[in-house]
Amino acid sequence: MTTTGPAPRHRAAVIGSPVAHSLSPVLHRAAYADLGLEGWEYAPRDVAPGALAGVLAELAAPCGPGPVWAGLSVTMPHKQAMLPALDVVDPLAAAVGAANTVVAQRSGTGPALLAGFNTDVAGVVGALRETGGGTLREVGTALILGSGATACSALAALAELGAARIIVAARNHAGPRRAASAARRMGLEIEAPVWRPDDPRSNRQVARAMARAQAVVSTVTAGAADVLAPALAEALDGEPPDAGAVLLDVVYDPWPTALAAAWRAGGGAVAPGWLMLLHQAAPQVGLMTGRRPRLAPMRAALAAALDARSRPAPGAPAPDAGARGPDAPGAGREPVGGSAPCCDG
Repeated sequence: MTTTGPAPRHRAAVIGSPVAHSLSPVLHRAAYADLGLEGWEYAPRDVAPGALAGVLAELAAPCGPGPVWAGLSVTMPHKQAMLPALDVVDPLAAAVGAANTVVAQRSGTGPALLAGFNTDVAGVVGALRETGGGTLREVGTALILGSGATACSALAALAELGAARIIVAARNHAGPRRAASAARRMGLEIEAPVWRPDDPRSNRQVARAMARAQAVVSTVTAGAADVLAPALAEALDGEPPDAGAVLLDVVYDPWPTALAAAWRAGGGAVAPGWLMLLHQAAPQVGLMTGRRPRLAPMRAALAAALDARSRPAPGAPAPDAGARGPDAPGAGREPVGGSAPCCDG
């Protein structure tokens, strides 16, 4: 005899393209279970840019016979593009210029107002504070690598941490969706050097600036910062980062990234992308459900999922344990591997 659970009454999803890699379902489902929220479902949904308007219309539609939409987690490429389509945008998301959360706000069974929020800022702050511990009291100099949506959120996070000087090194600073524009909206003065990955001199300059920073946030995609690793190792040789200095790399596959490995080898603390994902998911669950989730069960579920992803497929050769790094699954600390390219979703 087959038994099934109660029919879902509420639904949420993570949208993006691609999105199959997303670990957000693991986090949200763990939160629902811990909160005792029966009848809630959460799933990944691949949404190409041209299909975004239809999905938002579905989210806002009056309640039908099926489960009611509660909200969306939003990842690339929609975080910035969707803002004009929302009814209400939280001031933080408006200043950053990117929303990673949409909540369907309803009164009765009629159409919903779509409200956009940004919890990526909380994710960056939480990851840096947890990794830096009590030593991350004040951030003098901070450096952001990249200039897209996550970089804009990192700007707000570093401002919250009191960074006195913020450097944004990127290949392209032009355009309304770049970090330089977000800085102007937030009233922040930044330094914006152009990073040329194919120029060894440019790589050395960026690496030296990283080595002197108290907080570094790399927001570029997997592999894009690998070219900086040798220059960073050289910059840190004999002169480790300041006590409590932290590098957050939003990538968590492959892990450790070349940049994270060079920073750690030089004596700095590293926050992996999955930690940012954890800290941004908790307030996201709260916005959608009206309940405050606990981090512990979400962390445990994420650790189990990352550990499972790191295991070789049946019949595949086992990975070299020495190459996995001290934070790899089974190495005595929480797993940091995974198959998602970055922290988004």
